[in-house]
Amino acid sequence: MKSSPERRCFFLLLGLAVVALAVACATEGPPSNLPPSASDLILLKSAALCDDKPTFLQRHSLVSIRRQPWGSGQELSISAEHSASKAEESYFFDEDGILVGALFTYPVGLDLAPYPVLRRTLSQLKPSLEFYLNVAKLVTRADMESSSLYETGDEKTTTQYLILGDSDHQTLLQASFSIDPYVRLFSPYRKEFLDRLRSPPGTKQGQRFDSQGAEDKEPFTSLQQFARGQTAQLAYCGPQNYDIAADAYQKAIASGFSNKVWLAEAHHRLGIAWEKKGDLEKAKIEMLQSLAIRPNTPDVLNNLGTVYAKLGDRENALASFEKAVTLRPNYAIARYNLAEAYESVNPKRAISEYETYLALVQGIPEEVDRADMARKKLKALRR
Repeated sequence: MKSSPERRCFFLLLGLAVVALAVACATEGPPSNLPPSASDLILLKSAALCDDKPTFLQRHSLVSIRRQPWGSGQELSISAEHSASKAEESYFFDEDGILVGALFTYPVGLDLAPYPVLRRTLSQLKPSLEFYLNVAKLVTRADMESSSLYETGDEKTTTQYLILGDSDHQTLLQASFSIDPYVRLFSPYRKEFLDRLRSPPGTKQGQRFDSQGAEDKEPFTSLQQFARGQTAQLAYCGPQNYDIAADAYQKAIASGFSNKVWLAEAHHRLGIAWEKKGDLEKAKIEMLQSLAIRPNTPDVLNNLGTVYAKLGDRENALASFEKAVTLRPNYAIARYNLAEAYESVNPKRAISEYETYLALVQGIPEEVDRADMARKKLKALRR
């Protein structure tokens, strides 16, 4: 079952970035119920997401592996005739040598009739995308066959199934597995996702794609580096690594985003990395740049306020926290930060903000420790 701590919440929202972006939402509410993920189709038998490349190569030492670039990383592929799954298997490693995604392609389709567990799982999922698809190798299929993409997963990963046909006769064309920061690179909104179903070289037939949404035209390199930064900053594969995060966000910004939401968030996340590395001036510059691109973003204002507070600039810290809670009145963490900033200059206001914070986080397990601290502070202020 897929749960929703900070990681999952962030990436579900980021997938809708053209409409809105709300990064620090996970600590603001309890986990939501997410769909089932049981499957009797056994993939990823000899590898696991977050494996390092040497480990993967050692496990597959007896198999012929094809290597090719994948942006700044590398793709390692195993042909269907040599793979345990009988699919064309592709494994994607980032530039740090970490396995961040895997794709299993069945060019002639895999009939799901023998897999009742997966079919039951799919029956409980609502398609995240529906479109028409023509695959030349499926010679028995009609032109422009109806297709659906289903998504599920767990706390840190997302699984996607590309299914041809209706519930009475389902055929699997592709299954992908990725850690959440990289899920967008395995989406059919990306042209690369379906390219592997094109017809063989020299034929005229091929895949056609007509979806309900627009094609994702953000630069691959920028999205890849942004995902690399998130993986390091949010500890998807091992401990947090702010050196890698800062490097990745800088590369993402340098590659360029066509959408200002992505660009603004890259500056924001780079600012957080600089803050964690102890370079507060660089953190301030990046967060101010984020706000210059996309003003009035509560999450950025709250984090900028924290940087100002660490720099000893109480006036700007208060102004940032005030604006954050004005824009988002139920922003619990910003309320807490505002209360803390007011303690020495306006105790009555600090008391009010702590009380508001406690009301907002009641029943939220992730906020238990901070709530206990708020109660202690309130007790001291009321003396």
